[in-house]
Amino acid sequence: MRWLAKFIYFKLLGWKITGNTNFSSDTIKKLVIIAVPHTSWHDFYIGLLLRKITGVKTNFVGKKELFKWPFGWYFRAVGGAALDRTPGQNKVQAIAKLFENKEEFRLTLAPEGTRKKVEEWKTGFYYIAKEAKVPIIMFTLDFKNKQNNISEPFYPTDDIEADFKYMKSFFKGVVGKKPEYS
Repeated sequence: MRWLAKFIYFKLLGWKITGNTNFSSDTIKKLVIIAVPHTSWHDFYIGLLLRKITGVKTNFVGKKELFKWPFGWYFRAVGGAALDRTPGQNKVQAIAKLFENKEEFRLTLAPEGTRKKVEEWKTGFYYIAKEAKVPIIMFTLDFKNKQNNISEPFYPTDDIEADFKYMKSFFKGVVGKKPEYS
């Protein structure tokens, strides 16, 4: 299946991978991956293709209702973990607990929290990484240049303002599938 993913990604779609191309499943077993900009459902299959090509198993969280029949088996098979989103729970701690309970967990999130244009990122991914004591890897969903640029691991400090400035600079000039939402 890897050859098929490569054929679709590189030949049919014309995409490329840049940056931290040596990143592999043997290097870091637990981390938070942020994908920006998240503007379309197309981001999902680009991520799945990239995952297959690199051989790095990634995970995501979704509302528990997604993990029911008929699609629950599929979402779990592609790395999904159900999250109970009822009010009154500390979701950061609940997600950080997933890292604690698994030998390998690479959580992929979109800091925008939606596919629409936002002025500010949500901070949950940052606090999840800090709580779980794992690095953050950034990767672009650059539809303009048809590329995924992958960063080196970044360990959050105690200066959220400086950390966000640094992370946002990685995505400067990147255009999503729907440019108006980038």
